[in-house]
Amino acid sequence: MSRLNPDKPFVHPECEIVHCDFGTYVEIGKGSRLQNVKMGDYSYCDRYADVANAVVGKFANLASFSRIGATDHPLGKASLHHFLYRSQDYWIDAQDDREWFEKREARVSTIGHDTWLGHNCQIKPEVTVGHGAVVASGSVVTKDISPYTIVAGIPARTLRMRQPPDIAERLIALAWWDWDHQTLHKRLLDFRQLSAQAFLEKYE
Repeated sequence: MSRLNPDKPFVHPECEIVHCDFGTYVEIGKGSRLQNVKMGDYSYCDRYADVANAVVGKFANLASFSRIGATDHPLGKASLHHFLYRSQDYWIDAQDDREWFEKREARVSTIGHDTWLGHNCQIKPEVTVGHGAVVASGSVVTKDISPYTIVAGIPARTLRMRQPPDIAERLIALAWWDWDHQTLHKRLLDFRQLSAQAFLEKYE
């Protein structure tokens, strides 16, 4: 029997998971923290990933210590400390600021299919990482990333295309990430051995 299965995610020890929805064959690495996350089929995060308020596509590769949707603080107030909104932690008769948490939850980050987020990178709230894109280790992404683009730096900037635009468009149209499990298995050797262009020529 394979280590991953379609029935439930493979969750390693010491994870914190709140209000999440996982697809099939998903894996959550040790010590990761996920809140308000929808993660598509075959996606995974490695150790100590921190993901909040995000929609993650299928076949997404989230490296160790990657962070998506880092929360913000109230910069325009007299204080930016979380006693303002996590008030119940400090006073028995105080209420948490639910409006502030709802504002945070509404700022959803979107990670496309077949993406790779490198070690210790950060994707800011409300940013979209397009299908097939790659984010280099240690990068901070503050703006949307086009599909099949490789970015790096602080703030992240385009290095080059992962695939030429015409190939990228054809891969998105092919949408192999929607193939069923048996079809993926049947075509595994072609995924391994063929170039993207040859793969497209065979399966378009």
